Amino acid sequence: MTTAETISPDYQRIAQAIQFLEANFRRQPSLDEVAEAVSLSPFHFQRLFSEWAGISPKRFVQYLTADFLKQRLAQAGSLAEAADEAGLSAPSRLHDLFVTLEAVTPQEYRTGGAGLRVAYGTHPTPFGPALLAATERGICGLHLLDAAQPDEAAALQELRRNWPNATFEPAAERTAPLAARAFAPTAGQPLHLLVRGTNFQVKVWEALLRVPAGQVVSYQHVARAIGQPKALQAVGSAVGANPVAVLIPCHRVIRKEGVLGEYRWGSATKKALIGWEMAHFGKGNN
Repeated sequence: MTTAETISPDYQRIAQAIQFLEANFRRQPSLDEVAEAVSLSPFHFQRLFSEWAGISPKRFVQYLTADFLKQRLAQAGSLAEAADEAGLSAPSRLHDLFVTLEAVTPQEYRTGGAGLRVAYGTHPTPFGPALLAATERGICGLHLLDAAQPDEAAALQELRRNWPNATFEPAAERTAPLAARAFAPTAGQPLHLLVRGTNFQVKVWEALLRVPAGQVVSYQHVARAIGQPKALQAVGSAVGANPVAVLIPCHRVIRKEGVLGEYRWGSATKKALIGWEMAHFGKGNN
């Protein structure tokens, strides 16, 4: 089942606008130009974008420039400092507030999820549709579906590869409340994650939980945080293998030069996520 036709036309236009603005940032295109590029009137485009992002399109794209992102990297210090600045330095508080992460046991890892029942469904989000999968023990997959991967069947196949011996069942009515909470986290009501990965991957994913919204870090930051400062390639592989988009915020990891880099759910989605979080949660952006 392809979900291309279910992607919100509004979000499609926003993603197109972000790409257009970034590609033409140096010449500072006018509002009329950007609106024309996404087939809207200037009035409707400005209203649409501001309602979604909370700021103007021009201000939004400034958050995606290399100069701005390098400044944010310099402010990050260590992951512990970034978490401390956000008031999340105590691990128990960090997890209690938003997300708890449980890794499967070595035996469960070897058996590929045998005995687990995985419910899944596709739901609208501020960043296009997302396929969410969950067991009784927590969310085990969250895949963003956009132009880079618009096929729900392909995303489901990827989930099955990660949990080859689990039983999958469509149950959108069960996953819908989790999807809603994933994009509007509430303190005191943490979302539980269940992940299947190597010890190294799990260490990286746990480190990513310490990066607050509105902040970015480099691969070097993450490598130092797990005590392996030279393991940059392995860190990059673990970041790219993250099975739970947004909740394990791999999109907040960028290159040390201030370049956003690749994202398994599409470069436009990574730009949208980072810019949106900067607008809503970033400190010292003005």
